[in-house]
Amino acid sequence: MAKKQTNDLGKDPVGKLLVRLALPAITAQLINALYNIVDRIYIGHIEGEGDVALTGLGITFPIIMLISAFSALIGMGGSPRASIRMGEGHREGAEQILGNCFVSLIAISVCLTAVFLATQEPLLMMFGASERTLPYATDYLTIYLCGTIFVQMALGLNPFITIQGYATTSMLTVFIGAVINIALDPLFIFGFGMGVKGAALATILAQAVSAVWVVMFLMGKKTQLHLRPKYFRFDRTIMLPVLALGLSPFIMQSTESAVNIALNSSLQRYGGDLAVGGMTICSSVMQVIFMPLQGLTQGAQPIISFNYGANQLDRVRKTFKLLFATALTVTVLIWIFVQVFPEPFVALFNDKPELTSFTVWALRIYMAGIFMVGIQTSCQQTFVALGQAKVSLFLALLRKVILLIPLVFILPLFLADKVFAVYLAEPIADIIAATCTGTVFLFRFRKILHDREMEGVHD
Repeated sequence: MAKKQTNDLGKDPVGKLLVRLALPAITAQLINALYNIVDRIYIGHIEGEGDVALTGLGITFPIIMLISAFSALIGMGGSPRASIRMGEGHREGAEQILGNCFVSLIAISVCLTAVFLATQEPLLMMFGASERTLPYATDYLTIYLCGTIFVQMALGLNPFITIQGYATTSMLTVFIGAVINIALDPLFIFGFGMGVKGAALATILAQAVSAVWVVMFLMGKKTQLHLRPKYFRFDRTIMLPVLALGLSPFIMQSTESAVNIALNSSLQRYGGDLAVGGMTICSSVMQVIFMPLQGLTQGAQPIISFNYGANQLDRVRKTFKLLFATALTVTVLIWIFVQVFPEPFVALFNDKPELTSFTVWALRIYMAGIFMVGIQTSCQQTFVALGQAKVSLFLALLRKVILLIPLVFILPLFLADKVFAVYLAEPIADIIAATCTGTVFLFRFRKILHDREMEGVHD
């Protein structure tokens, strides 16, 4: 079995290998998006209160994104390091990383649940909730927070399945949960009349099943990396490098939380609930669009990490070139489609004429720079796959913390249409960040591979 793993990642043609790993990963990402997207679609069509309930749900996004970000901190920080260890032939070291990540996810779940349950109402008001939308936000979030441990286990451990080459099994993790969520949503929301509470309950039950699936697989016979109790302890020599590498994807996701806070609070001030509701739909569409990109990078990451560890650097180069070309093509096509046909995206979430008309206008502005995001994503995630913690951390900070959040507050000072100014911040940040990331990558990538090649010569 170990020999088959090496042949898969180390010897199979890169193009075919990327397709085999990326397609299930893309499918898994699209299915994973259904967890929240389906909730929003159903909630947005609740008779008489769908627009207010949808806006209330949008206010909870920063906390939900932050919970997911902590799973990325551990899962996306630990899995590339485990993959590199496997490429070097040290499976026991990879299992030590897995065991440490498992107990870290449990500890993080307990802390997040306690903190957010105690502080959710003042936080939601700070994030842009109004007296009308706050009850819907708290109804959803209280139930969702009780399932934090399931979210952490499902999202944080699934990358350890992907890096072994079991992309289909990794896809099934989210597929099973999404099917359960889709089936339970209408039953709980409409059949039992639970509204937003029903949507939250359906989501955490689905995540619970996904979490059980992942843990059972990693303790079963098919996996090559096993969850072993002897490694269920926090070892700082193992976890500090994991946390350092995981900071980049953590910041990418957690800053989404900060961005949502900045956007929603500004839009509430300048445009009220209508503008916040439009942003809820825009961010939902953006989430769906980012799924193929995340799937592509998840498919490429095991190939890059494994072959970097095995010192097969030509395969690293080939994988990146293919990833870059595909990601850029995808984002350009998405940009064209959204600019020409925004209405179908908006109609998925709401049918109120005022909200629909506003969001069609807003979506074209918000996603005007999406064509450049393929450059940003492919280069930044390749740095993560290569274990380059510092540069990937800087690039993760660049787009959202250094550029987007300040622009949300600065642009309205110079433009008469304040709501337009807030939405315009996103494409400006996208274009500048992608240009900088591509430039940094152009100079750093060759040096990283050259240094690795020299290490191999000396070994």
